[in-house]
Amino acid sequence: MTRPLTAAQRRLIEAADPETGRLKGTEAQLTALVKRGLAFRHPRPPHDHFLTPAGHRAREARSEPPENEPQAPASAGGVFTARVGGEPAPPAEGPSRTREVRSAWQGMLELRRMTNPDASTDRPCAWERTHLLQAAALALEATGHRPAGAADGDDGYQVRETPQPDAVAVYAPDAATLRGCAETLEGAGWQAGEYTEPRTRRRYVLASPRRV
Repeated sequence: MTRPLTAAQRRLIEAADPETGRLKGTEAQLTALVKRGLAFRHPRPPHDHFLTPAGHRAREARSEPPENEPQAPASAGGVFTARVGGEPAPPAEGPSRTREVRSAWQGMLELRRMTNPDASTDRPCAWERTHLLQAAALALEATGHRPAGAADGDDGYQVRETPQPDAVAVYAPDAATLRGCAETLEGAGWQAGEYTEPRTRRRYVLASPRRV
């Protein structure tokens, strides 16, 4: 079980710059947040620390009033997980999930701005290139695409690994939805094209993070 934040850690997160997520604190405090996945140390001098998408969500959760609705169950380790589609136990839908997804996407754009060499937010950053499934799924879910429900469901998108180390495959229940997924990923900085599986004749989108 994930340890709760200490009072000092909560104060640090709440005091972060609302626009950039920049943190101020002792080296030990900042390192502790990094270990918990709530902050990252910028690779360029002066090596300031900033909130990660998870850190932004932790701050937003502290600032929003409770609501009379079922809460989405925390994923493994208490870390937000984008819907890839077909999960056997997906999180509950509702306003809480919508806020989590929105906050995660805003945090991702900030991570792009802080870690891409040219501060660009229109193409994926290094984290996304090493977490392809989650990155592609977040771009789709944040834009309102519906993920598939049951493990074999065909009522929404499904993001799956491919033999290519830098690409994912996206499946959808119909041609219009598949085309919409491709357009969304292209708008989020991915290269996306539609293909047909030779044996099953099933259409899919092959997507990889754009580098330039």
